Amino acid sequence: MPGRKKRTGPSAAKRNLPLHLMLLPGILIVFVYNYLPMGGLVMAFQQYKPTRGLLGSAWVGLQNFRLLLSFPNTKQVVLNTLIIATSKLVLGLIVPVVFALLLDEIRSRRFVRSVQTIVYLPYFLSWVILGGIFFNILSPSTGIINRILEMVGLPTQYFLGDNQHFRWVLVLTDIWKTFGYGSIIYLAALTSIDSTLYEAAAIDGANRFRQVLVVTLPGISSIVFVMAVLSLGNI
Repeated sequence: MPGRKKRTGPSAAKRNLPLHLMLLPGILIVFVYNYLPMGGLVMAFQQYKPTRGLLGSAWVGLQNFRLLLSFPNTKQVVLNTLIIATSKLVLGLIVPVVFALLLDEIRSRRFVRSVQTIVYLPYFLSWVILGGIFFNILSPSTGIINRILEMVGLPTQYFLGDNQHFRWVLVLTDIWKTFGYGSIIYLAALTSIDSTLYEAAAIDGANRFRQVLVVTLPGISSIVFVMAVLSLGNI
């Protein structure tokens, strides 16, 4: 018996109209806050003056870019940006995965939930609050880190201003704030892996570390890829 044909034409469009109208507010928000501001990119090619606006400012072409590249510190600025962005991307994937794997080995569910709450809490805090916390922790005079260094006889460090430390301070503080969110996603992905795969791997003689390599990581690889793509928007 032939299958029923899908209804197309005006009747199908009329039936789906309420669904399309429900999408309209979200589409408008994305257009207003994501696509409309992209028109401001033209300022990079203008001698922009707020009093004249985009349409009244003089067009200078690539002059602003030539000026930027003429600065002696431009190369170092670009290098710092690449190192910081790449480090955040790589560590932002590795740290949550490793933490989720370690947390998954713990059998006490109450302890696991407590740890999840603790590591997830910084994700909800504003960078203004965390900035004050990090300033108090890393302060060269009153910070707890430098106090510990003094106690063991090591010189104090200016973590927030020394060019040898600031890149890793930026990376590590960002990872500390966000890795709890990723670890919860990976923990949820771990629960979807079929337990019989671990049993089969154990029968074949695979130890726990080998099971992680051949079963766990391939099982969550799709989630890792999705998280990697989503994290590109933060660079």
